[in-house]
Amino acid sequence: MTGGEAADCKAYDDLIDLPEQAPDALLADKGYDADAIRADLAERKIMDVIPGRSNRRVKIEYDRALYKQRNRIERMFGHLKINRAIATRYDQLASSFLGMVYLATARYWLKFVHAA
Repeated sequence: MTGGEAADCKAYDDLIDLPEQAPDALLADKGYDADAIRADLAERKIMDVIPGRSNRRVKIEYDRALYKQRNRIERMFGHLKINRAIATRYDQLASSFLGMVYLATARYWLKFVHAA
């Protein structure tokens, strides 16, 4: 959604307004540590699990155990990006790209089914 040099938090407004079910919590890295984002999440009754930046004067408390779960999501994206078509976004249409994500996910899932 953002260019390589753009801050991730600039995409927050677009991401939070997606027409999906509202999440119970937002797990994000320090790039999303902004008072405006935290205020918006509080207004929406969404728990923020965002560690504070190192230059914050007041330490921010967050659920460290829940934040560790974010690693699973990061690893899943890493496995999906092994497929070149997903990593470079060859497909022009969103439906074609989503189909490729489905195929890559099924391919990854088959490793676990076959092992079981």
